Amino acid sequence: MKRMALCLFFLVFGLTVVQAQSTFVRLLTSKGEIVLQLYDATPKHRDMFVRMIKEGLYRDAQFNRVIKGFVSQAGELDETILDREALHPEQPLKRIDAEIKADIFHKKGALGAGRNDNPEMRSYLTQIYLVQGKIQTDVQLDALEQKKGMKFSAEQRKAYKTIGGCPNLDGDYTIFGEIVAGLDVAEAINSVATSKQDLPLIPVVFKAEVLKMKAAKQYIR
Repeated sequence: MKRMALCLFFLVFGLTVVQAQSTFVRLLTSKGEIVLQLYDATPKHRDMFVRMIKEGLYRDAQFNRVIKGFVSQAGELDETILDREALHPEQPLKRIDAEIKADIFHKKGALGAGRNDNPEMRSYLTQIYLVQGKIQTDVQLDALEQKKGMKFSAEQRKAYKTIGGCPNLDGDYTIFGEIVAGLDVAEAINSVATSKQDLPLIPVVFKAEVLKMKAAKQYIR
């Protein structure tokens, strides 16, 4: 019953952001299916993710950095991206301008874009992560507000205290979507055994596909 209540809260709470979105993506993983809704409020990241899917980046991909109780990362690793860029220093770096918004945050199930340490907080084109996180207390959130010099909204506090997430990442990384089906699959992925380098000992592979509107209708609220 507790798990059912949590799932219901997650779905209802998600309505504050996911209403009237237009793009849905299915991840066909070795652990099951996950459906993502991409936010129209972050069009650059939405469009880039769709483009990378269509170009085949996520056709035979892996969750290659899984940190339990934090995030499950997929796509290219930082090292791969940065090493490739180092071979061609004469070429401008390919990044997506940050689309960080106060009302789109790192609640459990959120879809984010990875990045390196750059002052503009611009995202990689080829790296995503799913937020797992942990349930927070008011004391923890108060401490983060002091540390980061920010203020969590009532909506954020409710989410972080109920379903959890990674509030320490708010304001630093772009969130551009969220899970609307298959949260249990994402939880299973985040729970797999990993190496010291956070690589799953048994590969978690997946294929991403953009859903046609007919298939996506059931997820539109």
